[in-house]
Amino acid sequence: MAKKSIADVNVADKTVLMRVDFNVPLDDHCNVTDDRRVRMAVPSIKSVIDRGGKLILCSHLGQPKDGEDLGKYSLKPAAEVLSGLLGKPVAFASDTVDADATAKVAALKGGEVLLLENLRFNKGEKKGDAVFAGKLAAFADIYCNDAFGTCHRTDASMVAVPQAMAGKPRVVGFLVQKEVQYLSDAIANPQRPFIAILGGAKVSDKINVIKNLLTICDKVLIGGAMAYTFAVAKGGKVGRSRVEMDRVELAKELIASGGDKLVLPVDTHCGDAFNANCNKVVVKAGEIPDTFEGFDIGPETAKQYAIEVSKAKTVVWNGPMGVFEMPPFDAGTRAVAEAIANSSSTSIIGGGDSAAAIQQLGFADKVSHVSTGGGASLSMLEGEKFAAVELLDEA
Repeated sequence: MAKKSIADVNVADKTVLMRVDFNVPLDDHCNVTDDRRVRMAVPSIKSVIDRGGKLILCSHLGQPKDGEDLGKYSLKPAAEVLSGLLGKPVAFASDTVDADATAKVAALKGGEVLLLENLRFNKGEKKGDAVFAGKLAAFADIYCNDAFGTCHRTDASMVAVPQAMAGKPRVVGFLVQKEVQYLSDAIANPQRPFIAILGGAKVSDKINVIKNLLTICDKVLIGGAMAYTFAVAKGGKVGRSRVEMDRVELAKELIASGGDKLVLPVDTHCGDAFNANCNKVVVKAGEIPDTFEGFDIGPETAKQYAIEVSKAKTVVWNGPMGVFEMPPFDAGTRAVAEAIANSSSTSIIGGGDSAAAIQQLGFADKVSHVSTGGGASLSMLEGEKFAAVELLDEA
């Protein structure tokens, strides 16, 4: 998987088209509420402009649909955030491949940055359209993929653009390089014991991850709402807890094939309503009262999971253990995060809610790697190959 990076190519007076992941959250006034994805791209951006390259950035933002107010999906706020981080102007094109973008690309000078408008404003992006990709490719001498969060997709900017730039340098940015290195090394060459901690709401979201990790991990620990589907599969009672009844048979198969590798909660922290002031009770797993709902792993499970983490040399965590946004049902997620932070293991936090939790709980600087891509990191843990990375230049 070793690929040439942006540091390996001469960019002086060359135009670089860099696919970044500026899919940032915006509030009702279109202000960026979390600039982490922009900040993570800065090292690759600076590598180009500090060496005299002309840099075109492109990204998607959200899921704009026909008839919607597209203004709320504009990348202009991201351009303003990036300008502040770089301490220099960032030009912004009001389209992707049309008149404004074409004029502003032509006007670029060495050391300057241009951000194109949201790629998904053009229907060709999600369709992987070759004509749209050809127009983007024509802008640049070098292609750089620094958008790990989109690496599992086959959008035009991810696959068709580098295909159209065959014969020109096609490299990874530092963020993608780091993500692929951590995740692929964890899967291919883990230090053992290797444990995975999987949470979140749905078994269906993580079927292939669980199956793949059971073949390579020493233990797979289960938390979150999907634990209740496993509890039903074992004949337990889960009250009003969220269950995927159509996945119960599959859960039974995973329990049978996983053996003692698959570790399920032994107790559950429950409430009789979805609020912090509800009546609460801790019960054995599979013994949730009819009027209660499971909102977190219980204290005994949290203790057992922390012990497993303390023995591990490699830990991968994807998905919270409960409703981590609502105390006291954040206790299980906090206990797991704290155990990982205190561990000497190589620790990899999958993107999405796990990344949000580790940041919110203040442990992000105490783990080896926090992924920027929830869907992409899950796909990699499934063992999936990414065309968006595979077709880039070998190191």
